[in-house]
Amino acid sequence: MGAREAHLVELVDDAGRAHGEATVAAAHQPPGQLHRAFSVLLVDPAGRVLLQRRAAVKTRFPLRWANSCCGHPGPGEPLAEAANRRLAEELGAGPVDLTPVGVYVYRADDPATLRVEFEYDHVLRADVPADTPLRPDPDEVAELRWVDPVELAGALDTDPDAYAPWLGGVLHRLLHPSPPAEGAPGTSVTRSDAPTGDASERPGGR
Repeated sequence: MGAREAHLVELVDDAGRAHGEATVAAAHQPPGQLHRAFSVLLVDPAGRVLLQRRAAVKTRFPLRWANSCCGHPGPGEPLAEAANRRLAEELGAGPVDLTPVGVYVYRADDPATLRVEFEYDHVLRADVPADTPLRPDPDEVAELRWVDPVELAGALDTDPDAYAPWLGGVLHRLLHPSPPAEGAPGTSVTRSDAPTGDASERPGGR
């Protein structure tokens, strides 16, 4: 975990245009620096999504339920390449084909660790077989479970503190995907394509 905090992330403006870089640790210190991230949702043939409970050693929102996999591409790194790298590291899964379903810009303060998430978050969907083998890394993932996305939306309303603060926005993009915005930075639609674009919304911090 310490080594990952020294990795570089890509700083972006409100439109997702890159303008610099910072370490993971620096980008997440208050008040936070807006940077590019991705959130992957694995979806099985029944339409269920895979959730992971973040490990206790995570520096941001530990032991909260989140989407299947999250991470940051390095500066200039294709999002599909970065997402499949993190799927392998966190879940022992992939590579998978990825479909962009929207961008979610949010800011959230973690009261437990005093870190800040301020991310231009590309939401990616991957449809996977029901018997997809998973080998979660215990330093990354405490638990896994498959859930119905509509039931999850209700649970987010009734017990929000059990979930990572970005999960609601990520789930909304899955249930209500938006088309790519021409000319804006974005994600690959498969594990090997070059980046394409997507549009951003800012729902505010939670």
